[in-house]
Amino acid sequence: ARHGIPAGGAVVEGGAIPYQDWAAEKRDQNYAMRATADPLASCYLPGVPRIMYMEFPFHIFQTRDHVAMTFEWSQVFRLIYTNGRPAHDGIEFWMGDSRGRWEGDTLVVDVTNHNDKTWFDMAGNFHSEALRLVERYTMLDADTIRYEVTIEDPKVFSRPWKISMPLHRVKDVNRVLEYQCQAELEEANGAFERDPLTWYPKP
Repeated sequence: ARHGIPAGGAVVEGGAIPYQDWAAEKRDQNYAMRATADPLASCYLPGVPRIMYMEFPFHIFQTRDHVAMTFEWSQVFRLIYTNGRPAHDGIEFWMGDSRGRWEGDTLVVDVTNHNDKTWFDMAGNFHSEALRLVERYTMLDADTIRYEVTIEDPKVFSRPWKISMPLHRVKDVNRVLEYQCQAELEEANGAFERDPLTWYPKP
């Protein structure tokens, strides 16, 4: 735990992220400036894998050609294509381009075509546009998915590394609610314009 960083157990296999020397220095700079430098502080999209382990729940839908995820956080969604079509090269996405396949009962997802603007967490851990992820979703029981991600980025890390954690089913809500990051940020900062048709008092 740190100021502004909730307590939690390590999810990195081996306990340390294998940064190249220059990148470790950059990570430390990000950490020092995290209150304002974290892209999430400006309500930018979290990227993958960060969206998967934020404290906001999500809903999974499955069709023949896709697995879709809708998130409480700012109504973000992901589409994982499972129809065998390859990713489109040359286009960078905030949430990457996800292509999935089944290996037995495990959904394996290759996520490519990231931009370099998202972080892995609020501690300043980062990547370049060369990031490639391999996610593995495995049902452990009716209410638990084991989520594993192998992370590869030869521009930033000295070798591939892995994170893993359980994802637990939420049973006490009947739908995914809405958390609008930008609206909450503007209201907290007093940055919105007053509308005379609302209940807000006049200045």
